[in-house]
Amino acid sequence: MTSPTAQPLRILLPVAAPLFLLGVWALLSYGGFTPAYMLPPPHTVGRTLWIYVLGEPGSAAYAGRFAGDTLASLWRICCGFGLATALGLPLGVLSGRLRPVQQLLAGFVDSMRAVPGICWLPLALVWFGIGFRTTVFLITLAAFFPIYLNTAAGVASVPGTLVRAGAMLGLSGPGLLRQVVLPAGMSHILAGLRLGLGLSFAYLVLGELTGVPDGLGATIMDARMLGRVDMVMGGIVVIALIGLACDRLLMGLLRLTFVSARRCRE
Repeated sequence: MTSPTAQPLRILLPVAAPLFLLGVWALLSYGGFTPAYMLPPPHTVGRTLWIYVLGEPGSAAYAGRFAGDTLASLWRICCGFGLATALGLPLGVLSGRLRPVQQLLAGFVDSMRAVPGICWLPLALVWFGIGFRTTVFLITLAAFFPIYLNTAAGVASVPGTLVRAGAMLGLSGPGLLRQVVLPAGMSHILAGLRLGLGLSFAYLVLGELTGVPDGLGATIMDARMLGRVDMVMGGIVVIALIGLACDRLLMGLLRLTFVSARRCRE
């Protein structure tokens, strides 16, 4: 039997941390502990976001830019994350199931993932120039490693008895992979995809800070140059909300496509 307090707790717990953070923010700004130019109050940031999303006649340069910036950033995310998934998943499966592939890639991958993304930025600018291709390259690089490593770990952790049981039932090759190996390692695969998606947003901002004309990261960079801390904070809020929505969409698509993903906890 469900406890009477269970349903309210399920609603309140996910928003408890954001509400706490909002309360601390309001206390610091409205209480006069920090100057407005360093920490604008919530209503100022809310007003800025309203203008950014809907626009108003005679408003500042950011008025109504939300749709264009969001579409530009999401397109870069889709391309970079899609490339990382297309590379990371099959290589992770091969590395998890075939020892020679794991030995071939382990040292290279471990060394490359230790290099900070900011180190790749100068090379990316030289190779691809300012704009779309540099941002996609950085996103792909960032998202590849968690997808690859988690897929490899998930596939390698599948018990041999389970694989042999599938083989005894007549499964082999792609059928064994699709019906036994991938479902058994789905929790790791899902975790890698979610981590990769989160890193995609972080490196999206890095790529867009290089001078692209549109995008959420570009807006934050422009606002910083103009001293618009309210717009910087508004951009952070927008990226956080869009990232959350994309994470939920990814979870929903995987659960719709794979029965095994429905058993994975968030």
